[in-house]
Amino acid sequence: MNDEESNGLLNRPVKVINIGLKGFSEELDRQGVDVTQMDWSPPAGGNLKFADLLSRLHASMAVGIDQANAEALRRMLAADPVLVDVIPASEAIPGLRDKMILHAGPPIDWDRMCGPMRGAVTGIAVFEGWAADLDSAATMAANGAFEFHPNHKFDAVGPMTGMTTVGQPLMVVENRTTGNRSYCTINEGLGKVMRFGGNDDEVLQRLRWLRDNFGPALGRALRHGEGVPLKALVARGLTMGDEMHQRNVACSSLTLRALAPALAETATDNAALAKALAFIGGNDQFFLNIAMAMGKAIMDPVRDIESSSVVTAMSRNGTDFGIRVSGTGDRWFTAPVEMPEGMYFPGYSEADANPDMGDSTIVETIGLGGFAMGASPAVAGFVGAGTASEAGKITRTMSQITVGENPEWTIPSMDYLGTATGIDVRLVVETGLAPLINTGIAHKEPGIGQVGAGVVRAPIACFEEALEALAESVGVA
Repeated sequence: MNDEESNGLLNRPVKVINIGLKGFSEELDRQGVDVTQMDWSPPAGGNLKFADLLSRLHASMAVGIDQANAEALRRMLAADPVLVDVIPASEAIPGLRDKMILHAGPPIDWDRMCGPMRGAVTGIAVFEGWAADLDSAATMAANGAFEFHPNHKFDAVGPMTGMTTVGQPLMVVENRTTGNRSYCTINEGLGKVMRFGGNDDEVLQRLRWLRDNFGPALGRALRHGEGVPLKALVARGLTMGDEMHQRNVACSSLTLRALAPALAETATDNAALAKALAFIGGNDQFFLNIAMAMGKAIMDPVRDIESSSVVTAMSRNGTDFGIRVSGTGDRWFTAPVEMPEGMYFPGYSEADANPDMGDSTIVETIGLGGFAMGASPAVAGFVGAGTASEAGKITRTMSQITVGENPEWTIPSMDYLGTATGIDVRLVVETGLAPLINTGIAHKEPGIGQVGAGVVRAPIACFEEALEALAESVGVA
C-alpha cells in the first residue's frame, strides 16, 4: 500500500466490530465511533471438561442427536391436547393409595422439605382425614407415616407444592394423537392456598368444595360435550397477552366461555351453577393447571427417544431443581434450586421468600411461560424481569437453546415468531444460557402462602449432569 492509499484509508470514517468485552465498544461509542458489539463467550463458559465433551459429541454424534431431536420436535408439534374430564384422583391414578402424597419436583423426603412444602403436606393430611390436626400430621410425616413420590412418576403435575392425593378431583388432558393422559388438580384461586403452603380451615374448606361440588360439576360439563381442545385456545391466548405461566387471564376467560353452556345444561342447582361460574370468572390463574396438564400430555410421548438431548420435564420442590431428558428416560438430574428475583406484595421482601418450587415449569418445557414472554410484555414488569420492551429480547434469547419453534403458537408483536420449543441440553451447556422461568414466590414459612411473583433461572449444573449422562448413553465418555 502506498502513502496515498494509506492516507485515504485513515481519512475514512472508522467502523468497528467488537467481539467479546463490551467495555471496549462502550468506550468507542462515547468517542463517536460507529461500533457494532458482538457478544461472544467460549463454549461452556470456558469449562474445558464440558467444551471437550461437546466437541466429541459433535464430532461423533451430531447427526444422530439432531435426527433424534427432530423426532422429539415432531412429536411435540403433532400433539393434540384436549381437556376431557374431571375425575377423582383414585380413579385417574390406579396406583395412588391411602396415605400416599404426590408432590412437585424431583423425589424428596420430609426431612429435606422446605417450609411451604411441609405446610401443604400437613394440610392435605388433615383434608384427607389421615390426621386430626396439623401438629399430629407433622408428627406422622416425621415418623414415616406417609409415602412421598413426585407427581411426574404418576403422569401428573401440580403447581408450587403440588399436592396430589386420593381424595382430590383431577382435571384430565388427553393427547389425542398418542392417546396418553395427564392429570392436574384444579387451581384453587388466589390468596392463601395450599399450593403456596396454606393449610388453615379456609384453605381446607375450599378444597372440600372443589372435591364435593365444583369438581363433579366440571366433570359432568366436560363429559356432556367433546372436551375443550387446547392447542387453538393457547394460540388465541398468546395473541391476547397470555404467556400461560404468570398470566392466564385470556385463556381462563376463553375456557369459561367454552365451558359455560355445558355447565348450565348439566347444572342441577342454580345457586351452585352461579358459584361455579363466579369461581372461574374470578380466578385469573384458573387455566394454569390446565396448561400444566397439557404440557405433561405433550411431553410424555417425547420420553425415551434414543440419543435425543431434548428436555422432557423441568420441575422443582423448593429444595432441588430437576430435569429429565428424552435420551436418558425418567432419570432425574438435580441441583440446588435458585431463589426467584421479582416483585413482592406489600409487607414482604426477599427475606421472606422460599426458593423456587412447582411442576409448573412444564409450560416452559413446551415453549410457553418465560419462553413466550414476548407475547406478554405486561408480565415482564409484574415479575420484575425488566421493562416491557425486554420481553421480546427474553424470547429471542431462549430461542438460542431450543431445537425449533412452534408455527401454531406465534407472537404477533414479534412478527408472528413461533414460540421457542424443545430445550436442548447441549445448547444450554454450550451457551451458558439457563432457561428462564416465570414463577410465583411462596413465603418460606408454612401456612402463610404467596408473597410475590418473579423470575428464576434453572441451575446449569442440572444440564451439565444430563449432558454427561447422555454422552455416556451414546458411547461418548
